[in-house]
Amino acid sequence: MKINWKVRFKHKPFLIALFALVMLLVQQVASFFGVDTTIYNEQVTNLFNTALAILVLLGVVSDPTTDGLSDSQQAMRYHKPRDGVK
Repeated sequence: MKINWKVRFKHKPFLIALFALVMLLVQQVASFFGVDTTIYNEQVTNLFNTALAILVLLGVVSDPTTDGLSDSQQAMRYHKPRDGVK
């Protein structure tokens, strides 16, 4: 699996997803060590975690070769995943 990390790190949805993923990971590690990371109350913290999870999802499914969240015109013509270029 080859990933063009230079392009990924220039893609805003990917960076937002990476940030959200790191925030969720920090929360999990903190709770493992008994640190309370509750923001205001448990419901607000759950809402915050859900928003972070949605941002991660958007960053993972977005096409880094295009602006925004839509797929490229080339990707829209695929009927199956494209084989790797050799």
